[in-house]
Amino acid sequence: MKILVTGGAGFIGSNVADGFIRKGHKVVIIDNLSTGLKSNVNRKARFYEVDIRSAVIDKIFEKTKPDILCHHAAQIDVRKSTDDPIFDADVNVIGSLNLLNACVRHKVKKVIFASTGGAIYGEQDYFPADENHPANPLSPYGVTKLTIEKYLHFYRETYGIDFVSLRYANVYGPRQNPYGEAGVVAIFAERLLTDKKAVINGDGTQTRDFVFVDDVVESNLLALNYPKSDIFNIGTGIETDINSIFRLLRKITSSKQRETHVPPKPGEQQRSVLDCSKAERLLKWKPKNSLQKGMAQTVDFFQ
Repeated sequence: MKILVTGGAGFIGSNVADGFIRKGHKVVIIDNLSTGLKSNVNRKARFYEVDIRSAVIDKIFEKTKPDILCHHAAQIDVRKSTDDPIFDADVNVIGSLNLLNACVRHKVKKVIFASTGGAIYGEQDYFPADENHPANPLSPYGVTKLTIEKYLHFYRETYGIDFVSLRYANVYGPRQNPYGEAGVVAIFAERLLTDKKAVINGDGTQTRDFVFVDDVVESNLLALNYPKSDIFNIGTGIETDINSIFRLLRKITSSKQRETHVPPKPGEQQRSVLDCSKAERLLKWKPKNSLQKGMAQTVDFFQ
């Protein structure tokens, strides 16, 4: 199959593109390199440095004729979305609609969408959250991801374009950006390895569901041939607090750094964990990498 991957120079998108190429698929990558790196782009992929909001998108679809759109390009900074929700919506909603309209015009069969678990559900009513959990996003970022899922349903009903929305938990692994706001694993790993101070927001008891990027790649591969349109949580179902992440990485890196706590970030979610039994049952997916194994591979990447 020919697959167009947006955000294919970024952390998750580039790993997914590599996975598609390993399976023999032809891959086209679109990325504006605002946060992605040209060095992440697989040499076997055809690369276009273009913003997803651009009018050029239609010409790329016309030229490359993809069978499937795998949409990972996004404004992913939750705090930036809060500071500038108009920019967030412009990239995430308007940009996605530009892609979806191109899908209609050029007869793309399916969209695989990189959605979000924690940010869509907000503060959870029950743990772990399944796909039927109320969607109460606490950030514009979460609102835009949920909005795109609703548009995907519209395009499915109106134009017959199937979709699989993958609601990722907290993805970590090689190529994660250690300098942004997101990605506590990458931030801690890089700082512990270079003996820079790693700080924990608040008391560190806030929990997340950490899923290794290789497992996320596998979910995208399985989504290619899934015969229906659907939404799946992609996580581990295991809550891990931030203090434990720091201590595990400190052990793996052999750092002697002591824990440093700073005031909590306003509006930060306290607990987040996903029920992924639906993906295991229908998509035949389940995570294979333990936290210890995934963290060790991540540290190896940053060394």
